Amino acid sequence: MDLWWRAISEAEPGPKWAGLFAELWPAYKAWWLREGADARPTYLESLRALETHMPEIVPLYERLCDLAGGGDLAARFLSFYRPPPYLSGCSQAIWPGKAPVLVRNYDYDPRAFECVVLHSSWQGRKVMGTSDGLWGLVDGMNDAGLAVSLTFGGRRVVGDGFGVPLILRYVLQTCATTEEAGKALARIPTHMSYNVTVLDRKRHFLTAFMAPDRPAVLTHAAVATNHQEKVEWDAHARMTASVERERFLLQRLTLHVEPEEKFIAAFLRPPLYSTAFERGFGTLYTAVYRPRKGEMELRWPRGAWSFDMKNFAEGTRCIATPEPQSRVS
Repeated sequence: MDLWWRAISEAEPGPKWAGLFAELWPAYKAWWLREGADARPTYLESLRALETHMPEIVPLYERLCDLAGGGDLAARFLSFYRPPPYLSGCSQAIWPGKAPVLVRNYDYDPRAFECVVLHSSWQGRKVMGTSDGLWGLVDGMNDAGLAVSLTFGGRRVVGDGFGVPLILRYVLQTCATTEEAGKALARIPTHMSYNVTVLDRKRHFLTAFMAPDRPAVLTHAAVATNHQEKVEWDAHARMTASVERERFLLQRLTLHVEPEEKFIAAFLRPPLYSTAFERGFGTLYTAVYRPRKGEMELRWPRGAWSFDMKNFAEGTRCIATPEPQSRVS
């Protein structure tokens, strides 16, 4: 199937974002309501959760709600508070060379993916990254030189908290260093378990093991796949080869320092590059973040697309991606 990627830049929330919402909201609405509207928090509960845990971005949230039409369901969805559960795969690691470089594979179902790189200057902070949930991010970087990325943490527990794409948005909107990001990740509740790796321009890094049922653990891990300190969901770990991918990356980090290009190229081949598209865990792209240079790059086996924080260029790309078997048959 052909995935049409778009790179969109809009300094303040406006007509471009409103158009994106109008286009994608029907699909998101169907997903968000799959357990019924009563299964999701009310608008007042959602707003209070944002005011309690992410007060700095509440004005931004309210502006986006206005652009979305001011409806109750859209406002509840955009809060990302206790959304439906969802799983992904993913691998991420920090290059062991001197320059700060974060590389990650995003493994997910192509039929449930926005294919949007969003560049914004909301609230005076430049942010660019891979969009999810219309204002959340699954990976991204800001103009302070802070990069973040997520992987699913491999646990079935669902609890009281926010969807992690909005947590990444919050970190990039409000933090400038790895230390600041770590404090935010340690206190913001997440509704499922996720591993968030953070890297700043001074090459300080951490990986936060976030979970809804226990305190976040901040580690100096340079690698994250789909389990936390140990495997807790055996079937998911086997299905996604989480342990094998972690060992592969750790081995690369413990040997001599590979050239940057060789390290990045490893993400475009097995065992990191996943072909499990029929199970919703195929690799949709490899992202490379260079925080000191303000550069982001997307790579595929037969293509690449570069972005510059200061000179972001809008555009489109068509990327041929394997069709999930359930759709072919």
